Amino acid sequence: MRTIVDDYTRRCAAGFLGRWGGLLLAAGVLSGLAACDAANTAPSHAAPAALPVQVRVMQEQVLPLTLEAVGQAEGSKQVEVRARVTGLIERQRYQEGEAVRAGAALYQIERAPFEIALQQARAHLAQQQAQLEQARREHERLRPLAEAQAISRREADNAQSALQLAQAAVAVAQAQVREAELNLSYTTVTAPISGISGRSLKSEGALVNPGADSLLTTLTQTDPIWVRFALSESELARLRAAGSPQVQLLNDQGESLLEQGRLNFSGSTVDPSLGTVPLRAEFANPRLRVLPGQFVKVQVVAGQARAFLVPQAAVMQNEQGRMVWVVRDGQAQPAPIQTAGWSGNDWVVTGGLKAGDQVIVDNLMKLRPGAPVNAQAPAASAPAASAAAVSAPASGN
Repeated sequence: MRTIVDDYTRRCAAGFLGRWGGLLLAAGVLSGLAACDAANTAPSHAAPAALPVQVRVMQEQVLPLTLEAVGQAEGSKQVEVRARVTGLIERQRYQEGEAVRAGAALYQIERAPFEIALQQARAHLAQQQAQLEQARREHERLRPLAEAQAISRREADNAQSALQLAQAAVAVAQAQVREAELNLSYTTVTAPISGISGRSLKSEGALVNPGADSLLTTLTQTDPIWVRFALSESELARLRAAGSPQVQLLNDQGESLLEQGRLNFSGSTVDPSLGTVPLRAEFANPRLRVLPGQFVKVQVVAGQARAFLVPQAAVMQNEQGRMVWVVRDGQAQPAPIQTAGWSGNDWVVTGGLKAGDQVIVDNLMKLRPGAPVNAQAPAASAPAASAAAVSAPASGN
């Protein structure tokens, strides 16, 4: 009996501890979570550290503004050298690709057939001249007889007509001689202009004729040389306002290729597909530094402007246009700008900044409006205005 009571007592005690032990454990867990939450939601009084940034202090300068475009060179004169008579090419008298002067012999076509034709024409002319003299003597002999009415009027008229026919025949014979002389001269094919000779399209011994297959070679005048390029409507308006523009050709390194040129053509219509106006400039090219067909960079000076130089890396593009980050009251703030091209590695900014502004040039991706920044010592000062050459980009502002 005692054993049964003890067993019952142990079971009741275990049930009691199981129920209340679980409640006590849950209460402990909730109490711990509440303590962690309270710790996490406790207010923090630590301020974010200022981001160190490099800046450039803006200095207003007077800068020459230039418009920039890609152009293609072409010869100021380009002619095709063609055969003007039928015959065999006996000799090629020039080296392909060399410079030739106007009037220099390029090809020699066989002369014999044309020399014979000239002799025949001259003989025919002599025959007609003899007949003319005979007709003139007959007319002079019959004229006084006709005046004295010693012969019929018909005989006098016939003598007059014979004289006129003989005169006409002499004129025809003279033209034939001139034509034969001209054809003979065409057997020596000469350069119509001074320039650079092209590849010979006909070899010695080839039969040529003045038809569709008459092209022998080409000549291109390269001094002066022309460069074709195009500007947008707004750029052309700025160019016209500049008065007498200066034109330069630059290589890939930005160095001048030729001496300053001049505009010699400006289109009167706008290309509807591109919105540009064609232009052409002329440059002295005595040493053949620019070849026809070569693509070059054209810079046209379009006046001056007061502006700031900003490193290209500091200028960002968004939906509204270009912008930079500036330091104001120790914080980074965005500033929309207007650009007018670039000078070396710098953008030329004509609006949106003022003298003394600190433009941030690094850590741009970490900046947010109002973020505290620590401006470091400014970068190297901007180049002098006299050495700056400002180039307008194709995309505008």
